Amino acid sequence: MRNIVAFPLLALAVILQSSVVSQMQLLSGYADLPLLMLAAWALQDRVKSGWHWAVIVCLMVGFVSNMPWPVLVLGYFAIVFIAQVLQRRVWQAPLLAMFSATFLGTLFMHLLSFAVLRLSGVPFSFDDVINLITLPSLLLNMLFAIPIYTLMRDLAHWVYPSEE
Repeated sequence: MRNIVAFPLLALAVILQSSVVSQMQLLSGYADLPLLMLAAWALQDRVKSGWHWAVIVCLMVGFVSNMPWPVLVLGYFAIVFIAQVLQRRVWQAPLLAMFSATFLGTLFMHLLSFAVLRLSGVPFSFDDVINLITLPSLLLNMLFAIPIYTLMRDLAHWVYPSEE
């Protein structure tokens, strides 16, 4: 029953991503709102539904994106895995864990997307992809990481109240 909140929240995130956030570009890069929400949700202490959220995000983003499904599944599941590993290792510094998960997740998603698009015949230059897409996207993701983390932390406290 607690996972029902994922459907409207992630649907709103995907709608905002495809309509508003993708229009706020820095060079050719833009922030990835579903990536940030997944990382922030998986970093919460009491949350055990990070994998469920990853499945929902893969389905929703796959519906509105032209990216192949395996890229989305590998990328978003890797983000949840990275966030959960960091949550266990860096438990005293949650913002450091959020920045690390955002950094690693963004790099992994962009490298995976580049590899798949390159194998399918799209003539991208690696230098152009790094300089014009990946680094600006990384900067925007880092800027949005703190507010998204705060929002997801408050949501986790509301969905999973502490036992007194």
